[in-house]
This record gives sequence, structure tokens and C-alpha cells, in this order.
Amino acid sequence: LRTGIVGMPNVGKSTLFNALTETQGAEAANYPFCTIEPNVGIVSVPDPRLKILEEINKSEKVIPATLEFVDIAGLVKGASTGEGLGNQFLANIRECDAIVHVVRCFEDTNVVHVDGSVDPVRDAEVINLELIFSDLAQVEKRLERVAKDRKTDPQEKEVLAKALQALEDGQPARSLLESLS
Repeated sequence: LRTGIVGMPNVGKSTLFNALTETQGAEAANYPFCTIEPNVGIVSVPDPRLKILEEINKSEKVIPATLEFVDIAGLVKGASTGEGLGNQFLANIRECDAIVHVVRCFEDTNVVHVDGSVDPVRDAEVINLELIFSDLAQVEKRLERVAKDRKTDPQEKEVLAKALQALEDGQPARSLLESLS
């Protein structure tokens, strides 16, 4: 499972990455866009049941489940239109299976905030909107291709139309999951 760590600059994404991967692999510094290229770390998931299974099956080798964490550079307002290298970072997010959204909830005059003040609700909304705008562009692009292809499954068109409507209404694509299952 590839999990992207996302949020605005200077919220603690790299610090969280370092803690999860038990490394100091990601530079954590007090300036926006300290991270440009994503940092990637693989972590074994501890499971005491593996030892029992190893003994029962007399396994020669035990391979635990792993999680891959990706420390993605900070997103800013306008990322979906290219602000702050936004398109590159959004592409990094699309390569992930899950997202951990880090929001800054602490005041510290020694740690700069790209918008000048700490407001976790505003910051979460900025990231969520940028993800919605990015998804909207992807859905619109796919709908254009689907419209030209007569072999396209009608269900795909239906799902894309529902996704388009949800995104245009400001809802994340994941809001469709319940209605599609």
C-alpha cells in the first residue's frame, strides 16, 4: 500500500515521515518547499501472528506486510493550476493508494506559514479543494476520451458523469463510494 503524506508547506509532513519510517531521510526545515522530490520509505508492519504461522508451517522465510510512505511536497492554494510546482505534486499524489492529510494546529513564530497565519480549517479546505480541482480535470479529460470511443462501457460513462457532478458540487470523488457499492 502506497500512502502519500500531504498538506501545506511547514505542517510537519517530513517530521511525520521520519517518525513513521524511523529515519531522518526527509529533511525537515523551516522554509516552504524544502521537499521537492518525494521521499519514499518502506515500513514493515509488525504482526506477532507471523511467528506462529512460521512455526506451524515450518517456513524457511517470513515476509511481513509492508507500507510504503511517500513524503510529498507541500501543496498551496492554486496547486491545481500550477502554483508552487502544484501539478508535479498532484501527480505524485495520484500515484498513491491512500492519503494521510497533515494539518498544522500549532502556533510557533519560529515556523513560517505560507498564508501568514495558522488556520487548520482553512488549510484543510485549501488542500481538499486543490484535490477536487485536480480530480475534476482528470475526469473531464477522461470523459472527452470516452465520448470519442464507441467501445466504452456505458457504466464507465455513468460513473464518470456522477463523479463530474460530485466534483462540480465541491464533493470529493470518494463521496461516491457508498452510492457505487
